[in-house]
Amino acid sequence: MASWNTKAAGIAKQPWCPPTRSSTSCVRRRANPAKAATASRGLFSATRWLTLKVALGLLLLSTAGPAAAQPLPPTLRPTLEAANQYHQTPQQQWAARQWRARMDAPLARFINDAAQRRSLLTRIYQEARLAALPPELVLALIQVESAFKADAISSAGAVGLMQIMPFWVSELGLPIDDLTQPSRNLRYGCTILAHYLAIENGDFTRALARYNGSLGKTWYPERVMHAWRDTWR
Repeated sequence: MASWNTKAAGIAKQPWCPPTRSSTSCVRRRANPAKAATASRGLFSATRWLTLKVALGLLLLSTAGPAAAQPLPPTLRPTLEAANQYHQTPQQQWAARQWRARMDAPLARFINDAAQRRSLLTRIYQEARLAALPPELVLALIQVESAFKADAISSAGAVGLMQIMPFWVSELGLPIDDLTQPSRNLRYGCTILAHYLAIENGDFTRALARYNGSLGKTWYPERVMHAWRDTWR
């Protein structure tokens, strides 16, 4: 199966505060290729994990409420300011309304209440844009993962709309985080997916497989991409 990627989907931006190639790869030492390859893999894994922890931790703290209020770090401030400004111009507000209107009918298959649909679509749009993800991709992933049931819990223990494993809370978030709360679940899910997409250089197939824990297989990316194509275009 051919891999989907951000260029094919017309996505020009990289995810917010992403791990770059320089920070997720180490330079190989020519003197000892075998030893360097082993060290490279270890550094790749450690650096990638640390980058995700720092990035998501900072973004979670930025919306954690008064008790966690603190000055935003310089690397995060431009992203948050850009996200806040996204809905401030009349043109951008109009674009968001048009998007919600297009997505409302297909979402009605899963959620009957119009006010609930509007609220969820607004949140999905904001979180996807903050993470530089196509919001339609997030909708497709949620359809496959939970069918838009915020209280869904899988047999493996994954929770909420985007089926986040609880270990992410202890590793990356705050102890009070409730993964059944749509806003928090979407923040975790979009951030993690954006991280994997950055690692895979915009390859949706591999990024989605990583998200599902099935890297090397294509059944899960196929399900998400087909839902995107058939329902959320």
